[in-house]
Amino acid sequence: MLSAELKAFYRVAQLGSITQAAKKLGLSQPTVTTQIRQLESQYGVELFYRGGRRLTLSDEGVRLLPMVKTLLQQEADIEFFLRNSGQGTGTLRIAATAPYYILDLVKTLRERLPHIVVSVDIGNSQQVLEALDEYRVDIAASSQLVEDPRLIRRVLGTDPLVVAVHRNHPLAASDHVPLRALAGHCLLMREQGSTTRKLTEELLEGAGVGFGPLLEIGSRESIREAVLRNIGISIIARQEVPHDPQLRVLTLEGAPLIAEYVYCLKERKSARLPAAFLGLAQEMAPA
Repeated sequence: MLSAELKAFYRVAQLGSITQAAKKLGLSQPTVTTQIRQLESQYGVELFYRGGRRLTLSDEGVRLLPMVKTLLQQEADIEFFLRNSGQGTGTLRIAATAPYYILDLVKTLRERLPHIVVSVDIGNSQQVLEALDEYRVDIAASSQLVEDPRLIRRVLGTDPLVVAVHRNHPLAASDHVPLRALAGHCLLMREQGSTTRKLTEELLEGAGVGFGPLLEIGSRESIREAVLRNIGISIIARQEVPHDPQLRVLTLEGAPLIAEYVYCLKERKSARLPAAFLGLAQEMAPA
């Protein structure tokens, strides 16, 4: 079987980088390099032109790519069918940008279907929607609004953006701050691909507010820890700010509500476990 080698080929072809492909596959860079070389040497074919940091598909690689894509799609469909076939059992895979809305749904779903397995992966909006598109998960929850005819979408809830600061921070004396008050302060933000970061940048840019040093931190938990250490301030959804006597939550002038959506591929919405989850999301949706 060539499953591992073909998956490595497909990811490298998609991303043009062994390093990025290895991250996606959860493998080391040497492992992916070896898999590609094994595939090429076994059949005496050159699948990539190697020049500089980026790999480019050869003519043979271009012809192979759609065949591999079809094969991997069939494998994903078979795996999905098997996971949803057993009555009362099965596995539902979820990717979410935050656990707050999802966990109540997961709790209720498992109370109704106690023998199923549920996995929840956390990432930014770009990552979770990409996982859904690539059939690595069945459900994606994200604050990013996507208009895609292939997807079904439900609203899980809405939350205002607020400013989280340490209680000793100069801004902590106020309950409400205008956008201009954030000028010059160290701003803690998620990595590119985060919807909260995108909204924050648009909000400040629209108001003509320049912020001080930007500290990019790759998870909500780490941002909260940085605020607790009074390293900087962060614009964050209200529900994501923990109850802690060291923190102050300030309402922000002109801050929009940020919605959380749940997505599923239309072709899979009628399968047993995705359908159960979507039905529950609709049932528990805010009035």
